Amino acid sequence: MFGFGWMELLLVLVIVLVVFGAGKLPQLGEGLGKAIKGFKKSVHEPEPQLEAQASVAAPGPQETGKAPSHT
Repeated sequence: MFGFGWMELLLVLVIVLVVFGAGKLPQLGEGLGKAIKGFKKSVHEPEPQLEAQASVAAPGPQETGKAPSHT
């Protein structure tokens, strides 16, 4: 897991507890969980606007009525 051992993860947890306090920790976890869930949802589900744009065919070349000039 990215080269982190148990000691490093424990150290990070202790630092987070000291900085934010035990009262804020559940709120931080909830916010982080919602952010990860939203990110995964947006990655796996294409947006309706993008689907609509993809289904519309690109316009072809337009004719001008002029013959090409050879110079």
